Amino acid sequence: MSFKKTKTEKSNPPVAKVRVGLISASIWENASDKGIHYSVTFDRRYQDEKGAWHSTNSYGVRDLLALAKCADLAHTKIVEALGQDEDVE
Repeated sequence: MSFKKTKTEKSNPPVAKVRVGLISASIWENASDKGIHYSVTFDRRYQDEKGAWHSTNSYGVRDLLALAKCADLAHTKIVEALGQDEDVE
């Protein structure tokens, strides 16, 4: 499990990433006239038979606990970013 901030090399990169094993969550910040909102995308890394790495957003039964933990960690990061007293959307 690791936490890391992403670099601002790309336009609109995720504001943070969390990872549990091969499952990762990218946290995106969205500004609107109502304030800052966050969304999360998940992916799973895997190697093909030739050893090349790929990403997918499909998860097997063995991935679900890591996916749930990754969602929990992403939720914690968002709650911390919003402040403890604010509602999470």
